[in-house]
Amino acid sequence: MKIAGLASNRGRNLRHIADVAPGGAELSVVLTNRDQAPVLEAATERRVPTEVVEREEGESRASHERRILDRLADYDFDLVCLDGYMRVLTDEFLGSAPTTLNVHPSLLPAFPGMDAHEQVLDAGVRTTGCTVHVVTEVVDDGPIVTQEPVPVYGDDDADSLKDRVLRDAEFTAYPRAVRWFAEGRVTVEREGSDPVDVTVGGDAGGDFPERRFVSEERTETLRYGENPHQDAALYADDGCEEASVVGADQLNPGAKGMGYNNYNDADAALNLVKEFDGPAAAVIKHTNPAGCATSDTLADAYDRALSTDAKSAFGGIVALNRECDADTATAVADSFKEVVVAPGYTDSALDVLREKGNLRVLDVGPLGEGDDRFAERFTEKPIVGGRLVQERDFQSPTAADLEVVTEREPTDEQLETMLFAWKTLKHVKSNGILFATGTETVGVGMGQVSRVDAVTLAAMKAEKDAEGKSAEGAVMASDAFFPFPDAIEEAAAAGIEAVIQPGGSVNDEDVIAAADEHDMAMAFTGSRCFRHD
Repeated sequence: MKIAGLASNRGRNLRHIADVAPGGAELSVVLTNRDQAPVLEAATERRVPTEVVEREEGESRASHERRILDRLADYDFDLVCLDGYMRVLTDEFLGSAPTTLNVHPSLLPAFPGMDAHEQVLDAGVRTTGCTVHVVTEVVDDGPIVTQEPVPVYGDDDADSLKDRVLRDAEFTAYPRAVRWFAEGRVTVEREGSDPVDVTVGGDAGGDFPERRFVSEERTETLRYGENPHQDAALYADDGCEEASVVGADQLNPGAKGMGYNNYNDADAALNLVKEFDGPAAAVIKHTNPAGCATSDTLADAYDRALSTDAKSAFGGIVALNRECDADTATAVADSFKEVVVAPGYTDSALDVLREKGNLRVLDVGPLGEGDDRFAERFTEKPIVGGRLVQERDFQSPTAADLEVVTEREPTDEQLETMLFAWKTLKHVKSNGILFATGTETVGVGMGQVSRVDAVTLAAMKAEKDAEGKSAEGAVMASDAFFPFPDAIEEAAAAGIEAVIQPGGSVNDEDVIAAADEHDMAMAFTGSRCFRHD
């Protein structure tokens, strides 16, 4: 797609479109009605041809526009983009030229005219933005192609608002509109020569809509980010319907405020214990489980989780999926923890926990039942220049879903452990390996760049750091397939007797043969559970 750009001053949107070439669109010419317009130099730097057609004294608009059309006739273009072009175009021009777009610095139809930013501030609205529309002879009118919102802050003045609308809204919306035209997705409906409506093909909603608008409120300025030299803040989604640490009540008034890492780790811990129906406890360090267990009582579940790696649990985060009672609180308070998260606390539990002056005690409220525990369907990760959005990993296989691939069948107890281990492993950074017995962790190997190294780490942690536990006779879970039999050999040396893994490697037969050689039971899930963030 070729564009003819018209500007009277700097033409910053045209410069931006030239730089990003949305949908492959290119500026074939930039025309201005001012001989000294800065856009001329900017276009020349980008090797875009330029034309100057000034309006002569006493010249009519129609005459001036005919001369512009004559000058543009030497260029090939499919779309006209205005950018601060300080003239109202006539029907003669609009009827002769291809579709003409303009961007206005407000969310039309609100605040038309030259002083949109001043109008916004005078009105006291909290949101403004920009509008890309098809140009008609009526100023700031015409069918809307797209809009982009921008918040208005309490300390904004017209200059700060103008700059942010340009960079945060216009630099987003105008290239988007051009890209849609370049992709052939825009239909402009007309009555005669007058544009009356715009439809955009594929501009639909659904789980992953074409556009996303995120509105969140800053609820807290944090002491610092991941490290003391990094500033940080917490923003809240008021529409979240799931129990979360963002809106949790802090029940230990004397403790320090939550930090960036505290929130990140507490969120990871809470999401893990939500996986289980029975009483469950998890100890998290740097978003990885140091231990996790379920049991008949919450105190026993915590004891089993802690004993997986009590050394690493020092300064960690504890999450519980039941109301914290006095016995559990006493155990939690027995060693240094940063945060404890639970859906409620008994009075006697609070008495114990508050004796730890800097222990943050978070009450997230009821977790809900079944699928209600996971009301938020998606998870997000900001990256430079954008944001990754995906469905949360809700997979929860049953014994009937597993494919046993070895000569040896797993026992009922091993099947139960496989399913527990898989739910827990979903919350371990990849490459992830987890050893478990019953419904408690024995050793965790996380975040390794080699799967066999993750097995080695899990075996080492089970041997060195687990209290009263052993990898001997345990179940091993792997978050992705084994590319070679070496990990099975390593697991066998540690005493592993059963394995749950996705399967799907080109070397599956060799891996299964190694398991058979060591009289291991092995089951495939058919899906992996990578966790990379």
